[in-house]
Amino acid sequence: MGMIKIPMSLQEPDFMIHGVLKYHAFGQELWITTTTIGAWILTATLLLIGFIASRKLKNVSESDTPSTFQCALEYAMEMLQNMAQGILGGNAKRFVNYIGTIFLFILFCNLSGLFGLRAPTADFGVTFLLGMFTFFIVNYQGIKNRGFGHVTSLFQPIPILFPINLIGEVANPISISLRLFANLLSGVIIMGLWYGMMPWFAKIGIPAALHVYCDLFSGCIQTYVFCMLTMVYVNDKME
Repeated sequence: MGMIKIPMSLQEPDFMIHGVLKYHAFGQELWITTTTIGAWILTATLLLIGFIASRKLKNVSESDTPSTFQCALEYAMEMLQNMAQGILGGNAKRFVNYIGTIFLFILFCNLSGLFGLRAPTADFGVTFLLGMFTFFIVNYQGIKNRGFGHVTSLFQPIPILFPINLIGEVANPISISLRLFANLLSGVIIMGLWYGMMPWFAKIGIPAALHVYCDLFSGCIQTYVFCMLTMVYVNDKME
């Protein structure tokens, strides 16, 4: 029997995470997935940009006319510092490197759909780890600045509220990770449904507007929200 060809408009949409390479370690079956490869590509891209930027800025003298690349770097750094200072105040310098790192990583992940990659931040495993980094930094700052008072604050204003306060502390990193994950996953699903179910002529031109919203607009907004909430949580634990 010959194979039945499925029309383009009836093909099953594909927005899932796919396994690329399977291997075994510590008695467990592990996979390198499309999320892993996408994160590797974006990390390598960021490292390359950072290396080029470092080399160029080291070779700049005061008499040189700033290049477009240098102006863009300085403008981006100034915006980042202003954002951090607006929330963290005098403590901004202590956290601007971390905030800048996660800002660039999340932004590149969110925008990767424009270049044909499945956004790594549409995988909860990635956003959950980002949220846990925030959780550890927040609680470290709480213990560092308040000592045992960081623990006793969970019993305020009355001890009976301890379970609610504890849930609130644990819910913060989970909520920001779920917010980032859900918004990016919704964009991936929308684009997957469009490319998988619409006829070929609807895939020309029209998806550009969807990419602008799902990848560019939503990606930039969610990057800003994640970093802003991280700084708010950290600032709450500062003296």
